[in-house]
Amino acid sequence: MPPTLTARRPWHPLALLGLLALWLATLGNLPLWLTVWQLPETHGAHAVLMFIGLGLLLLAFSLLALALLVWPRWFKPAGLLLLLISAASSYFMHAYGVVIDSTMIGNVAHTNVREARDLLSGDLLLALVLGVLLPGLWWWRQPLQAVPLRRLMPRQLGLAALALLVTAMLGWASFQDLASLMRNHRSLRYMVNPYNTLYALGRHALGRAAHAQQPLQPLGEDAVATTAATDLGQGPLLLVVVGETARAANFGLGGYARDTTPRLRELQQRGELVYFPQVHSCGTNTDVSVPCMFSHLGRAGVDRSERYENLLDVLQHAGLAVLWLDNQSGCKGVCDRVPHMDTSSLTLPDLCEGGECYDEVMLRELPARLAALDPVRRARGTVVVLHQMGSHGPAYARRTPAAHKPYQPECVSVALQDCSPEQLVNAYDNTVRYTDHVLAEAVGWLRAQAGPTALLYVSDHGESLGEKGLYLHGMPYSFAPQEQTHVPMALWLSPAMRTRLGLDWAQGIAAHMSPSDVWERLLVSGLARDLQQMRIEFLRRLMRSKAGKDD
Repeated sequence: MPPTLTARRPWHPLALLGLLALWLATLGNLPLWLTVWQLPETHGAHAVLMFIGLGLLLLAFSLLALALLVWPRWFKPAGLLLLLISAASSYFMHAYGVVIDSTMIGNVAHTNVREARDLLSGDLLLALVLGVLLPGLWWWRQPLQAVPLRRLMPRQLGLAALALLVTAMLGWASFQDLASLMRNHRSLRYMVNPYNTLYALGRHALGRAAHAQQPLQPLGEDAVATTAATDLGQGPLLLVVVGETARAANFGLGGYARDTTPRLRELQQRGELVYFPQVHSCGTNTDVSVPCMFSHLGRAGVDRSERYENLLDVLQHAGLAVLWLDNQSGCKGVCDRVPHMDTSSLTLPDLCEGGECYDEVMLRELPARLAALDPVRRARGTVVVLHQMGSHGPAYARRTPAAHKPYQPECVSVALQDCSPEQLVNAYDNTVRYTDHVLAEAVGWLRAQAGPTALLYVSDHGESLGEKGLYLHGMPYSFAPQEQTHVPMALWLSPAMRTRLGLDWAQGIAAHMSPSDVWERLLVSGLARDLQQMRIEFLRRLMRSKAGKDD
């Protein structure tokens, strides 16, 4: 009598292996099958045959992988691990429309407690119960026949050879259809579960290991400050605000129908602020974008294993004072060699609650942290980076204080697909409105400082809010939607800084200077010179125009 789901008769290892392969190829890949079924190419008689062929191909490949890798000694733990990876990956792919690649694994590896908490939901618990707990308990309780390895090995390797043959035949028979499908819908290649996740894990681990083994190479050691340390306290001060997950589409200054930036617009109307409408990010997640923003390598060099110093190191070489205040999940290595502080763990009652702080906390801490810097360096010039929590999802409602929620009702769930589009946009727009407030307060503080001052704001990447079924961010850049790459950027200069730099202000800057030109003018002409080893191209590498040329 063959084993059943309730029988206690021992299973032959290959039979149970085949059952696991069937689960992974079908229920373990529900997001893949749902996505493929909704494509226009998968309807009609021929398309149904292609759909079936893809299913059989995935089943044969699963048998091949399991037969080669899963052996009796680690049979049960390996099965549980594959069920966990499959269920977790499937949930996030289905719930948020994300795909799993090495950069997404990097996001997971650098997720802190706050970000992990934001992702917890009843839907995730249900997915883990149905995808891991129940099948995992059944899997663990099944007895296995004690087949000697000398008998099992040739049979299991024979199964692997047969699966390889079937995989090759099915791949050859359906190559034209599959190649067209993958070429037209590139995200599908990142959805083959759990093998794509395992591949991404391996690639991320190997890449990190190779990067860590490389010596740190210096840059800009010949940089020289343009201000002599003679007038203490009067050196230029630049605030660089690195926004988080702010997309240009919802920024009022960029033409959004809802005025989410009223205070910045007031500065713009007074001729004090310039907005750059065509700026695109270096990546689609913080782990890539933030290091790239401060690197000379650009987006093409993000995956290189070489380790280099960055823009902050160069400024420090020039004798300037440098400070990084972080209210997010860290600086991703950018601030490791300069003074830095994490404000997210402070416990100020009016600015912190629920284990995190609102972005205004950085402005509260800024004066004391500046006072602690070397006064001689400050006399030459100071560059401060404020890394916002900004519009980080999915818990958008947690990013804004109660007094800064003008758009109601807002989505308060982390299961974004459960909210109406209006509620989701309200919650997100509240975060942009709060960023507007924080930036305006920062400008007000800069006005009160002695010496030339400036503020440059640019977001690290954008965000999807349900367009095309996508939420959050992190899609591979090659086919990421514009919502995840088109970001806002704004520049404010005090009158003293305008005079110092000799810039044609307002419309002159917007019409004749690219974002990269502005940054180079601020840092090279305004603060440091003689960079023979590295020409600072912070925003030239970061930005590109809609036409596709570097900008």
